[in-house]
Parts: sequence; structure tokens; C-alpha cells
Amino acid sequence: MSSFDDREKGFEKKFAHDQELRFKAEARRNKLLGLWAAGLMGLDGDAADEYAKSVIKADFAEPGDEDVFRKIRGDFDAKNIDQSDHQIRRTMDELMHEAINQIENDA
Repeated sequence: MSSFDDREKGFEKKFAHDQELRFKAEARRNKLLGLWAAGLMGLDGDAADEYAKSVIKADFAEPGDEDVFRKIRGDFDAKNIDQSDHQIRRTMDELMHEAINQIENDA
């Protein structure tokens, strides 16, 4: 029974580790997304960093990515930034891949 328990604990540790990496990747993606959006809105320096933080915080509103998408979409609409929903979502996907690569290279 000990080997079964060891195996179960191993799976639990792997699951916890994978969840932690996913959380870090999403937070990093949101920061990169915020900086991308800030650049399109003409923000730089501290203003761009603050905007990126607001995008990270927006992700805590609900599970999934829709809260982040709605924030970016709403801010682009308010500033008359011409980006389609498809472009925003594609950038979110591309930046998720970049965030994962960054985290893997940091480890």
C-alpha cells in the first residue's frame, strides 16, 4: 500500500506544481498584455506599469480570461483604439506562450 500512497502523493505534488506554474504564467501574460495595450494607448513608463498592474488585478474578478479581455476591450473602446476582438484574443494567446517560455527559462 505504501507505493500506492507514494504515487498518489507524487500526483498531488505534480498537480499543485502545475497549478502554480499556470497561475504564474497567467499573471505574467497579463502583465505583458497590459504593457502591450498601454503602448497602443500611448502610455509609457510608470503609467504603463500601473496599467499593466490593473490588467493583472482584473483577472481576479472571475475565473477564466473573459474578465481580462473585457478590461482591454473596454479600455480600447474608451480610447478609440482600433483593435478587433480577434486581435486582442490572438495577442492574449501569443503572450501566454511567451509567458510560459519566460517562466520555463527562469527556472
